[in-house]
This record gives sequence, structure tokens and C-alpha cells, in this order.
Amino acid sequence: MMERAVTSGALALSPLRPSPAQRRYLELGLRQPGGKLPLFDRNGQRINPKTIQSCLDKGWCERWYDNPVEPGWQVCRLTDRGREAVDD
Repeated sequence: MMERAVTSGALALSPLRPSPAQRRYLELGLRQPGGKLPLFDRNGQRINPKTIQSCLDKGWCERWYDNPVEPGWQVCRLTDRGREAVDD
């Protein structure tokens, strides 16, 4: 199922389900206290900020708190909508 989204003045289709990268990111919060999403993946690589931002934009995660060590890094947690998005 697709929903219409307006981007840059043009109509575009965006999936209701996360992309593989978004899904991998969101799944990392399923077993964490409070649904905390990590800044780094299981291999120690930083999560792509575009992946995090796209999940924020879709309401699948929300900002949890500001990171005082790295202000540009977004510390997020999974939302109920995000849990639904990765629940098959």
C-alpha cells in the first residue's frame, strides 16, 4: 500500500513500510529499555543520519534527549507507530 507525499512541489509515492535500512535501525530499539535507538549499529558503524531523520519524519521514532557530547547526533526512541511499522 502506498501513500502520497508532497516533496519539492511534486507528488511522490512513499511506502507505508520502512526501507531495509530503516527497518534495521528501528529493529535495534525493539529490545532496548524505553525503545532506545542506538547511534551505532551492531558492527560499530554510525547509523546514517538520513536514515534517522527519515524515521523521525515518518513518526517511527522520536527525539529522546539532546546528546551533550555530540549535539548533532540525534538520540531517539521507538514510537508505537515505529513498532507497528516493523511488526509483520
